[in-house]
Amino acid sequence: MTAIDAGAFPTIARDAAASTAAVPTRLRLTRRGRAVITALVSAPIVAVVLALALSGGEATATSGDVELPVVTVEAGQTLWQLAESVAPTANPADLVADIITLNGLDSAAVMPGQTLVLPERYLD
Repeated sequence: MTAIDAGAFPTIARDAAASTAAVPTRLRLTRRGRAVITALVSAPIVAVVLALALSGGEATATSGDVELPVVTVEAGQTLWQLAESVAPTANPADLVADIITLNGLDSAAVMPGQTLVLPERYLD
């Protein structure tokens, strides 16, 4: 049997610790890594821009006491005919577009008895 030198172990442990000491490594970002970081940073920005763009963005300033003129659609009447009767000197296409927007209609189709709010600027 060989005798073990008790003093050799601390030296080995110290040498092992010295060789595994924290070596400063340089972070290398690959092209794929840069693309991932760019996507992660820009995704919230794009989401906010899209949300603002799709939120409608129309602001209507009205006071509570202003009452807009209202008309009731008669049987067989179209928005074009209504526009011509309400404002004969105005362009009917512009008035029809404004009526659709003001009333939140999906199309120019109207039903008899339906009440529509008219834009005030066409009424003189």
